[in-house]
Amino acid sequence: MTAQQTPLGTPFTASSTAADILSGLDLTGREVVVTGGHGRLGREVTRTLTDAGARVTVAARDPERAAAALDGIKDVQVERLDLTDPGSVDSFARRWLASGRPLHTLVNNAAVLFSPEIVRDARGHELQFSTSHLGHFQLTRALLPALRAADGARVVTVTSGAARFGEIRWNDLDFTSGYDPATAYGQSKRANVLFTVELDRRYADQGIRAFAAHPGVIIGPGPFTPEQVESYRAQGLIDDTGSTVIDPEGGKKTIEQGAATLVFGAASPLLDGHGGVYLKDSDIAVLDDEQRPLTADSIPSDANSAMLDPDDARRLWEVSEQLLARA
Repeated sequence: MTAQQTPLGTPFTASSTAADILSGLDLTGREVVVTGGHGRLGREVTRTLTDAGARVTVAARDPERAAAALDGIKDVQVERLDLTDPGSVDSFARRWLASGRPLHTLVNNAAVLFSPEIVRDARGHELQFSTSHLGHFQLTRALLPALRAADGARVVTVTSGAARFGEIRWNDLDFTSGYDPATAYGQSKRANVLFTVELDRRYADQGIRAFAAHPGVIIGPGPFTPEQVESYRAQGLIDDTGSTVIDPEGGKKTIEQGAATLVFGAASPLLDGHGGVYLKDSDIAVLDDEQRPLTADSIPSDANSAMLDPDDARRLWEVSEQLLARA
């Protein structure tokens, strides 16, 4: 699996924007679902895909709020979806399948970030894992008939460079003890990549290719809490004046730049024939197994073998099936 993790040498850079990626592409007739496609990165993905001609359905827990955020964007509709509620996921998928529409691209974008205290869904699952991985796992599998019908579909799951450091807590996925928000986040982001690897292995021969996309580090706009200011300054994400630091080559991006890798995965013909890989800076990321520490000047975010491990990917798939069977 890791043998596929080789950059293509695309014409894009860390500074490229989503509009740059889609320039000259006509996506007329493409049906796209973007979870959380109304906030920050998701909204930019929605906007640029519709500008290129795609018809986008934004799946959101609060449809009214999502519709207000998307006001003025053409060819977009909003449907209710709560990724932490299995009934809501099944209902969304049933509505889509009943419409008879193929699904050309599913962008699994919605996420929950860094809750300082542990939060659980109604089933008792830790919320970051439940939202970022388990809900998207259920949604993707439920939409497989529509993805197959598209004759060349893609599933893009938004991950993070934290997947390099994240580990799957096989014996305690839900943090019954030892909860730490960064550790929980890292687990959810590692799960996103492992899910991509196994999804592609299972369904590439049915015309469904999968990609995990790292957008870079995007913060703001503020205002920030004092705790956030302290953390962001330590990471080199804001300067002494409180202004956001933009350094695309260092992984610190604008929303427009961050959305680029997501739409690259969703629509770029340069990825035809590829799948099961981790994307960064609008290309397949370099495979780098060297141990690199996180510092204010360096945010390691290339791929490593651990996040792409096919045995872990298969194990996570089976565990996720078991968790859903208990719902």
